[in-house]
Amino acid sequence: MQGYKRQHKSKNNYSNFSGYDRKPREQHNTPKPQGLQVFVRDGEDINKALRKLKKKIERAGILKEIRDRQYYQKPSEKRRIAKKAGVMRWKKRQRELEMNR
Repeated sequence: MQGYKRQHKSKNNYSNFSGYDRKPREQHNTPKPQGLQVFVRDGEDINKALRKLKKKIERAGILKEIRDRQYYQKPSEKRRIAKKAGVMRWKKRQRELEMNR
């Protein structure tokens, strides 16, 4: 079995520390994009870009979240609404199955 050598540390842990030896952190000058982006090509219709943006907003669920946060809902009320929506989905599926038979 080989022996284990411990390195002796001085009482002052910072005796060998020099802040100037470290490399400075790299600063990223380009800010990260926040939110949704729609890239418009040269000559592309602005209405088409607006439609793309509306689709992205709808898929991300931003408007639904804004409506939900307009007023406070108690957790019990959220559960009640979610349960009611689940029952409605189940009933709709049952109706669709009945029609397909």
